[in-house]
Amino acid sequence: MSLTLYFAPGACSFVPHVLLEMSGAEFEPHMVKLHKGEQNSEEYKAINPRGQVPVLVNNGQVVTQIVAIVLHLDQLFPQAGFLPTEPIARAQAISTLAWMNNTVHPTFTHIFMPQKFSDLPEVQAALKPYNTQLFRGMLGELQALVRAAAAKGQAWLSGEQFGVLDAYSLTLTRWGTIAGITPEEHPELWAFVQKVAAVPAVARVMERERLQLNMGKPA
Repeated sequence: MSLTLYFAPGACSFVPHVLLEMSGAEFEPHMVKLHKGEQNSEEYKAINPRGQVPVLVNNGQVVTQIVAIVLHLDQLFPQAGFLPTEPIARAQAISTLAWMNNTVHPTFTHIFMPQKFSDLPEVQAALKPYNTQLFRGMLGELQALVRAAAAKGQAWLSGEQFGVLDAYSLTLTRWGTIAGITPEEHPELWAFVQKVAAVPAVARVMERERLQLNMGKPA
């Protein structure tokens, strides 16, 4: 099996990057420098015409979109337990994954890249504070998931094994600090993502991507 992951440091591609590292399988991590526009190059668009990350290439076959990639990796490495196997628990975990990807993630995009949604400067300026408040509330929902897991005695968000929800929670919480949402606003969530960051495979990926957990400005 030949696996290549196209990723951008700090992007949502961090999630499959961590899962591949957790799997113990050999894979080639291929960095795409978004700030240099490499995602728009002819070479990259030959792989993904949408010019997005992540992209997983498995034996020459391309898989795009993070939910599809995660589900594929879960099938490739069932022993890793990236998602629960019990039907209801699995459905609930995938539901949370979909929410992270189709609701929380795009809300941050409205903050970080408002130009994707309007070419009017005044609209772009209004999008940032409005969506920051929405994102703050979503991090509160994520903190509630952390509390609920702890109340059940679970080590991780979807059970006893580290999985996709845990990796995504770190990404989203880290993005919150970029938006000016401080760790003190969600202390239980912040403590949880620090635990995630201490997982050896996660730490290796953070080092490879040169990521800092708290991107907020120092007081």
